[in-house]
Amino acid sequence: MADLIANPLRAGTTQLIAAGSAFALATALVSQFGFGYAPCELCIWQRWPYVVAIVLGIVGWKVRNRADATAFVLVAITLAVMVDAGIAGFHVGVEQGWWQGLAGCGATRGAENLDDLRAQIMAAPLVRCTDVAISVLGLSMAAWNGLFAAGLAFLGLRAILKG
Repeated sequence: MADLIANPLRAGTTQLIAAGSAFALATALVSQFGFGYAPCELCIWQRWPYVVAIVLGIVGWKVRNRADATAFVLVAITLAVMVDAGIAGFHVGVEQGWWQGLAGCGATRGAENLDDLRAQIMAAPLVRCTDVAISVLGLSMAAWNGLFAAGLAFLGLRAILKG
């Protein structure tokens, strides 16, 4: 218990990042299932680091009395949300046309004949990564997610450096 008292910032920040991750994931799921905004492939990719962060938050809660384990979990959870911010940044670039998205984002590759082209079009996802489903204050959901994940990463980095 002395380790936790000596460094409550690390344990508390780990739990805060995990709670923020749960909030972000819940927001995405409510948008999808509650309001009918179907996610594209990159939207789905952005959810996985939050799942990892939630699991790490549970691990962090279990090891909160061990300073070394808490520090390791804090670094890992911070990296998870940094990865999420990176995926979101990539997604925003795809939305803005700064670069091309992944093959599964709805782009079709050169077909050798009409049947191949038809098969590619029919297999393409319904939601393209270039399409902005909803924009709030001029920013897409991917942009808001990137800002949120970057904010969580900032909290983690601050706790790592001060801890």
